[in-house]
Amino acid sequence: MEIIADLHIHSKYSRATSKNLDLENIEKYARIKGLNLLGVGDFQHPLWKKEIDNKLREDGKGILWSKRGFPFLWQTEISLMFSKNGRRAVHVVVLVPNGKIANEFIKYLGNSGRLDYDGRPIFGISAEKFVEDVKKIDDGIEIIPAHCMTPWFGLYGSDSGFDSLEECFGKERDKIYAVESGMSADPSMLWRLKEKINIVSFSDSHSFWPWRLGREATIFELSELSYWKIINAIRTGQGLKGTIETPPEYGKYHFDGHRLCGFSCSPEETKNLKGICPKCGKPLTIGVEYRIEELAKEREGYKLESGKLFYKLIPLHELIAFAFDINLTTKKTNSIYMGLIEKFGNEFNVLLRVNKEEMIKAGVDDKLIEMILLNREGKIKVKPGYDGEYGVIEDVEKVEINNHGKREGIIEKQKKLFE
Repeated sequence: MEIIADLHIHSKYSRATSKNLDLENIEKYARIKGLNLLGVGDFQHPLWKKEIDNKLREDGKGILWSKRGFPFLWQTEISLMFSKNGRRAVHVVVLVPNGKIANEFIKYLGNSGRLDYDGRPIFGISAEKFVEDVKKIDDGIEIIPAHCMTPWFGLYGSDSGFDSLEECFGKERDKIYAVESGMSADPSMLWRLKEKINIVSFSDSHSFWPWRLGREATIFELSELSYWKIINAIRTGQGLKGTIETPPEYGKYHFDGHRLCGFSCSPEETKNLKGICPKCGKPLTIGVEYRIEELAKEREGYKLESGKLFYKLIPLHELIAFAFDINLTTKKTNSIYMGLIEKFGNEFNVLLRVNKEEMIKAGVDDKLIEMILLNREGKIKVKPGYDGEYGVIEDVEKVEINNHGKREGIIEKQKKLFE
């Protein structure tokens, strides 16, 4: 059984999220995207917890089911802010086995601070103490450092992070089994750190729109759908088939820069500038690529022996908008998008599985077919994001139209995850 899961999302009760981010919309667009397992997000928030309890029903395997038969896991994100040789801030994704333990976890959090002001609450607890406390509630609770490379709230962040898992989690390090790559990094970058850890990828979506939800996801190969099968795959790597990533350049913190100054640069230029913005004279926000070079123990191209296959895919709405020179959120973009969904079932089918001949037969525009195929091959150039700004498509590599054999060979290699 192949499961494509996004286990890091939020609800309408988190800051900077859509007011329509409810369970119905999340499920609707997850199906359109091609996801078949979601986290519920923000389950400790009192109002959201009521909606979960009223609208979802838990089976005996730790899975919550909607009325239309879509599966969810108990999931939330917690912000830990504390002092440990300086100011530290680490975000973690938390997965919980069942409703009973979810209630115990909520009680623990409630004893440490308020739960009703934000779907992603902040607690003054160290990462090490948090893991120790939570594991006393139940060892089945899974704690995954979220978007592990982002500057301010990632485990390895350039501003307030740590240089290693052990430095962050201390004696509780052995209870951390995976990290979330985040949009500005991919597994090949993280392999260079040589940390003994599995890598998962989820969207951290603040919206139900399919260019956000499922933009990053993890692919599991399981004998059955259950909480423990998912957790065993995360902990051991057995059943963890691979990940779907955006190109790191697409993420909001890949390059260094200042958003308000409209300035970004590569790590090499940052070094030449001695880390100072040439426009305002203040320190630049240091991005993920720079930070990787600081921490890396291996050269670029190093392949971890236990590393899994992964895709780098730009969301379909972005491809449509670029191909036809229209805005990402227009009715025209969505009309073209939904036409593809009607023809091919879901977005992941379009991005990964439907071949050129099928698209031609279905009347898909030649420009869009070319974008979809180039996306599969990693031949779309993205101007890197920086300091909170997403990366944007700026060009595509030219390929010979008659180079069919080579192209198909690349695509077949990419399809291995789905065989």
